[in-house]
Amino acid sequence: MLVSEILRIKGTVLFTTPPEAPVMDAVKCMAQHDIGSLFVMDHGRVIGIVTFAEVLRELAARGGSLGDVKISTITERNPLTAAPSTDVNELRRTMLDRHARYVPVMDGTTLLGVVSFHDVAKAVLEEQSVENEMLKHYIQDAPA
Repeated sequence: MLVSEILRIKGTVLFTTPPEAPVMDAVKCMAQHDIGSLFVMDHGRVIGIVTFAEVLRELAARGGSLGDVKISTITERNPLTAAPSTDVNELRRTMLDRHARYVPVMDGTTLLGVVSFHDVAKAVLEEQSVENEMLKHYIQDAPA
């Protein structure tokens, strides 16, 4: 299975934020939409990603208050990315190695979507379930 297939199934709705926005706006957006990441965009160009992990680190560093911290302060500027043609099992291994929870899917400089570790795990499980069913039918239908 390829990353493009995950995007086809889950859709490509993206949530973005400008770098000068307050982090609290990101928190509100993530809570409202039940998402764990936002793309940081500057003049139509992806400059990074902010996830709940960066927000939590900043909260911990500031004693539980975000104050007027801007998105640009906590943006992960070089996140792990994937091409639509990336194999899901390859991405799963890389996400585990890098402890990445959210991966932007890029076609060159064009942002196509985001896949989460949950999306990848679900795709792998579904693919394995189909293979298991095929094997069961093969074994049941095999001549004795």
